[in-house]
Amino acid sequence: MLRQHFLFFFAMLGAFNGIGAASFLWWRARGEPTQRWLSLLILMVSVRTGKSVAFYFWPDIPRAVLQFGLTACFLIGPCLFFLVRSSQSNTPGLNRWDRWHIAGLLTAAAGVNLFLPSYAEQPGFWRTVVLPGITYTWLGYLLLASAQLYRHRTRLSGSPSGTLLLGAVTGVWLIWIAYYTSGYTSYIVGALTFTFVLASSVLIYLRLRSGQVPIEPYQDRRIPESEASLQLQALAELMARERLHRDPGLTLPRLARRLGMPQTRLSQLLNDNNQTSFKQYLAQLRVGEAKVLLRESPSKSLEAVAEAAGFQSMSTFHSAFKKIEGITPAAFRTAHCDSEKRFQHSEEI
Repeated sequence: MLRQHFLFFFAMLGAFNGIGAASFLWWRARGEPTQRWLSLLILMVSVRTGKSVAFYFWPDIPRAVLQFGLTACFLIGPCLFFLVRSSQSNTPGLNRWDRWHIAGLLTAAAGVNLFLPSYAEQPGFWRTVVLPGITYTWLGYLLLASAQLYRHRTRLSGSPSGTLLLGAVTGVWLIWIAYYTSGYTSYIVGALTFTFVLASSVLIYLRLRSGQVPIEPYQDRRIPESEASLQLQALAELMARERLHRDPGLTLPRLARRLGMPQTRLSQLLNDNNQTSFKQYLAQLRVGEAKVLLRESPSKSLEAVAEAAGFQSMSTFHSAFKKIEGITPAAFRTAHCDSEKRFQHSEEI
């Protein structure tokens, strides 16, 4: 009897603590998408494992509880996938594709619950059709999240966000494997695994906060050139592909989060390895953007050019342009127009 009590305590500990942790993270998120997705992920796993514990110790519980737990299980994989995606996004909200994706998932979950026979009516159908579908959907999103993490491994290497994401993906893999193999072990193993994963995550977090593990391991030494060149290349590719410098509200923390590295490391990367500050780096990219606009759109006003290039004011635009190019934007446009006319004139002759 005592062994059963201990088993119940440790199995349910993860579910109770997970719900508490999810509530705390949601409250502290203050609109931060990554933390919101993390809280939702923990909540879904907590509901799933709580259902598992309840069913293991009380097999006669209402089947509606099992159906509710399986619905939460269906959302574990998507929450993990969007957790990884949100850590790579520079925008504070969801894009249109994300909204359609989430709407489709919620519609599918609602459709299964509303239009298919309930668990109480046809438990065999749920065990042989719905449950495998949920399990393999979870696996599919696990593979997508793992691929996303692998794709950005260079940016995430050595960063706290990388550690967080790796821990989340690894933990969910362990929980999925525990449930998938429960037919060979025990159904309660999944819940015990979640308790272990959650406790390990809390311990790692406390060690990071207490300073026993350095949060930013590169803060006090120069970044090796091999690492710096890869990360500068990743930064250049990101800026060329998405042209984030055109956003006048772009900040060092936002760009660092988009790259998946601490902001102090990004600052060190720019200062030590690129010999420029973040402000100067953005100014160079914005001036380059403005030069293209001045050449390609001679009728466009200077105010419109400054805004399109990412400058917040005309004074900032003029001072940055003159500092980098040695002339004002108006003088650059005039000189370019004159050279174009001379070129056309020479071709006519």
